[in-house]
Amino acid sequence: MLRWASHSLLILLAVPILLGTLIAILPAFGYFPTLGGTEFSLDAWRELVQVPGIKRSIQISLLSGVLTPLIALALVFLYLASASGSKLDNWMRRLVSPLLSFPHAAAAFGLAFLIAPSGLLSRLISPGLSGWERPPDLLIINDTWGLTLLFGLIVKEVPFLLLMSLAALPQLQPSKHVELARSLGYRPTIAWLKVIAPNLYPLIRLPVAAVIVFASATVDVALILGPTLPPTLSVRVLTWFNDADLNFRFLAAAGAILQLGTSLLAITIWLCLEKLCAVLWRFWVATGDRGTGERLVFFSGRGAMPIVLLVITGSLVALLVNAFAGPWRYPSVLPASWTFLHWTNNFQNLLTPLLNTLLISVGSTLSALVLVLATLESERQSGKLRATAMWLLYLPLLVPQIVFLFGFIVLTESMRWQGTMSLVIFGHFLFVLPYVFLSLSEAYRQLDPRWSQVASTLGASPFKSFWRIRIPLLLAPCLTAIAIGMAISISLFLPTQLLGAGRITTITSEAVALSSGASRNLIAVWAVVQLSLPMLGFLAALTVPRLLWRNRTGMREIR
Repeated sequence: MLRWASHSLLILLAVPILLGTLIAILPAFGYFPTLGGTEFSLDAWRELVQVPGIKRSIQISLLSGVLTPLIALALVFLYLASASGSKLDNWMRRLVSPLLSFPHAAAAFGLAFLIAPSGLLSRLISPGLSGWERPPDLLIINDTWGLTLLFGLIVKEVPFLLLMSLAALPQLQPSKHVELARSLGYRPTIAWLKVIAPNLYPLIRLPVAAVIVFASATVDVALILGPTLPPTLSVRVLTWFNDADLNFRFLAAAGAILQLGTSLLAITIWLCLEKLCAVLWRFWVATGDRGTGERLVFFSGRGAMPIVLLVITGSLVALLVNAFAGPWRYPSVLPASWTFLHWTNNFQNLLTPLLNTLLISVGSTLSALVLVLATLESERQSGKLRATAMWLLYLPLLVPQIVFLFGFIVLTESMRWQGTMSLVIFGHFLFVLPYVFLSLSEAYRQLDPRWSQVASTLGASPFKSFWRIRIPLLLAPCLTAIAIGMAISISLFLPTQLLGAGRITTITSEAVALSSGASRNLIAVWAVVQLSLPMLGFLAALTVPRLLWRNRTGMREIR
């Protein structure tokens, strides 16, 4: 039975996404029998071209998709080149997983409260440094060209690319290669950039592509930080999909396919940039320059990551202050008083979304964990690494959510399976599964096989050896994978909104819905609740093994 686990994993990922994408194409070209579209036509595309501001929406989505990974990857590489092996590096390795768990919506709200004209940062410099007695008349949040959206995406994607890079680095043995380059006279940071960076990038190309697709097609972050006149393309597609007039479904389908094309264009531009950078890199390496610009690279790399940390920390502080703030007049740095009134007034409203959030995240994460463990155990028993098909794990991250979810909804509506909790859990499962597999696979594969061999010599069956030996030894990695999976599920907005048909509310969906007009205090309460859930998961993943194995230090150290 285990031998089918890996096939089931890949099928469960590939079929819904590919089928949903194919089905989304049909309404885009007029074929939607449920709404009377029985013939193929280009009417939806003609209407799409005439939508006011559609070109600007495409441009903003395209710029976000290209510049976000470009700047984020540059910051990560500069940091690794300047800080590898340092105390700062050891500190960041401990923080990167919790930083990754910061939900996108909560991070966007926190950033908005931090850098808004009346935000925390403005208050810190007013009136002493800025001279402002009232908030400046500046369009920072929801600016026309989406610069704040770009900044928020960069801050959020730097921890993700850093985690992917740290996971891939051991394959390259960077310290040995850097030492060899230094013996030839190269400065440490220049040696890292010339020797390690070209070999590291191919190992993280798929995560970079996932960042391109997410940045070009994000919905929740764009709703909070992005421009409104016009909004990004993905936000427009969601608006058309939710319109009371069902004829807008044809326009939404065409917009979804246009979004797919925009994301593919962003990837194409990125591939061209790859070729250009490769040529420039080879020229730089051929010059034999061993130290020029080393100081600039060193200080840029050492300074970039602390700035990202400060922005994330400032966003968190801004959320907490707004969640408990009483009257707070500008330019006072802190509120005149503190209150729990925002929490007590919304306690009843929080209960149902909170329970739904926990049910969906636990259900999707445990389902993913069972399938991943079965796949990895099958791989271990058979001795075959199915790495050639593992690129399918990134499929949910490489296809814009708005595209395949639209087609998936068309399919489920025709089967009268819509707006149910099980459908939402399955939708979350598609996005949680890749993260659970990627976070657990390396620890599972590196576990010393002699433990299972000893159990077999004592007469234990493979099943008993799995439950009594491997799972206890891998408790810490399993709990970390669960924490990461739940964090991803908690942060998902679009699958809940579309697959739940607006009937199933979660903390994230309600928080994003409040962004259009609710008070800052109310938004902060929901964002803090959303943020606290992943943090509690990581806290449990850290403390439970220490409590269970308090007398077994070796088992606590297995990661």
